[in-house]
Formats: sequence, structure tokens, C-alpha cells
Amino acid sequence: MDLLTADEETVDLRTAELRFDIDLLARRLVGAARWLTEEPATARLPIGYFGASTGGGAALVAAAEQPQTIGAVVSRGGRPDLAGDALLRVAVPTLLIVGGDDRLVLDLNQQALQRIPAEKRLEVIPDATHLFEEPGALERVAALATDWFTRHFTSPVRT
Repeated sequence: MDLLTADEETVDLRTAELRFDIDLLARRLVGAARWLTEEPATARLPIGYFGASTGGGAALVAAAEQPQTIGAVVSRGGRPDLAGDALLRVAVPTLLIVGGDDRLVLDLNQQALQRIPAEKRLEVIPDATHLFEEPGALERVAALATDWFTRHFTSPVRT
């Protein structure tokens, strides 16, 4: 789901300011998860967050606020460092996926991983860059994320 409105997206394309507003993005995720838990068709389904780039940081902040609602988090090429001290409150299984050639983001993910108290894992896709545009890189990300969510969604989070 897009976390910015069409108008906000237009502003962000010019200024790049909203994509780094982690609190705004996290609030939008929390609201979406709340809606899903209240909607009869989805109320009993497990919820997971998959965030890319700054969305990875926002997903971790939102998950830290909703440990009873969120079943797992996957961050792809994410910026978990932008979650700040919320990392210390992440209580859901967290998978961080980073491209091996994205050295800065890899370093930031390695540092953030140490701060997350929940079950966690860092997967490095060899020779992949930040956007995972290399042949097979996104397919590997999809397989890792699918495995992570499948393992942690064996039953609904809520009853």
C-alpha cells in the first residue's frame, strides 16, 4: 500500500522530505493494521509488514507499537536505523534483507540488528545493490520474505 497520498507523493518527488518522515509513515501503517483488525473479512488474519528503504524503518516503528497485532516484519534494503530507539521495543520476528553491494545500508542494518531484542535475522543477497535490480535478486528477496512470513504465520495472531 502507498503510505503517501497522491498530493503528498507529488510534494515528495520534489522535496524527498516525506519519505523520511518515519513517524508519519508508521502512523499510517498503524492505522491500516487497525482497520484490518476491525474489518470482518480480515479481522482474524495475521498481519505482517514488508517495508523497503525508509519504509523498513517505519515498519519497525509501527511493529514496536503493535506487538499483539503484527506477526512479523521484513525489511528489504531498509533503513532500520531510522526507527531509532523503537528498535529496542521490537517484539516481533524481524528479517532484514540487504544487498551485498549496498555497503552503507548493510552497515546500518548490521548495527540495527544488534538493537532488536526479538527473533531476528539478517540476510545478505550477494552482488545485489540497493534496488535489487540484478538478475534473480528480487526473486531471492521474495523467497526469503515468503519463507519468513510463512514460518511466523502458522496461525492467526488474534482470536
